[in-house]
Amino acid sequence: MSLAEERSEMLPGTAGCNLAASGQTVFSEGGILMVNVPVVQTCTLPALPTRPVDGHKGTFGRIAIIGGSGGMSGAVCLAAMAALRSGSGLVTAVVPHSIQAIVAGHEPCIMTRGLVDENQQLQRISPKILAEILDGRHAVCCGPGLGVSASTVGIVSDLLEVATCPLVLDADALNVAAMQKLLERPRAGTCIVTPHPGEFSRLTGTPIPETRNERERQAISYANRHGIIVVLKGPGTVVTDGQRMYRNTTGNSGMATGGSGDVLSGIITSLLGQGIAAFDAACIAVHVHGLAGDLAADALTERGMIASDLIRFLPHAWSDCEETRGGQRVDFRP
Repeated sequence: MSLAEERSEMLPGTAGCNLAASGQTVFSEGGILMVNVPVVQTCTLPALPTRPVDGHKGTFGRIAIIGGSGGMSGAVCLAAMAALRSGSGLVTAVVPHSIQAIVAGHEPCIMTRGLVDENQQLQRISPKILAEILDGRHAVCCGPGLGVSASTVGIVSDLLEVATCPLVLDADALNVAAMQKLLERPRAGTCIVTPHPGEFSRLTGTPIPETRNERERQAISYANRHGIIVVLKGPGTVVTDGQRMYRNTTGNSGMATGGSGDVLSGIITSLLGQGIAAFDAACIAVHVHGLAGDLAADALTERGMIASDLIRFLPHAWSDCEETRGGQRVDFRP
């Protein structure tokens, strides 16, 4: 048996994946320690689960989006709307009280919880309130429009320490995590990070990777070392848990516009809340996010599209996935 085959037996969900074995050499690239282990180079897109006909709101997940600040209410609105358009049962936006009315007025289907703020930015959440927010959640996203301050450092740190449900960190949550090296600390649950190249550079403390191979190697190494799932955004978005890797093929330059990342975070969080395994949820999310972008570009041109157009075309993207890939039933939470 080859080393790659040996490794394949150790990895769950490697059916339909191409493996590349390259030994156990340890080397350094750009200051990042690389463990050159056999990895799954290419995974097929996971099957999209069907929705049980007898499902209810709780079946499809109760999630929370924590973020927003003065001038950045749109970020949390985009993430929450993307989650709703991806099938979530209940979506709550946890925002500064000063912008709660803005978020609530954006879409009546978004539930909101306004918290104490200062200068229109969330203050550190008390343990009691944080426990209330997390109670019964199937997934949480933190970061869209959050802002960077000592208080938001505390919010992200506390979430990593106590949230047992899957946690998605995006945008400013990644920036504060990089500042305080929060991802090097013990965590209570599964964590997915969704950096663009600049945010990834801040997390690793190294220059932005310039080639596709560098992007993939650094993402795999970082995920492996920290026990997290990395969604490294950009052309050919990379999803990896340090052992498996998926390279996305959908999307276009029209998605290089403010708010696109917030939409992706909402989709990932929605799928996590529906009980889909974290790596699979991230792979499906980046595919359908890019597909919505491709559909939007076809209708509006790459030059003319904006992030909210992704949400407009998400239902069409889901329809395309369901028609072309079919589905298989999974065990959802009761």
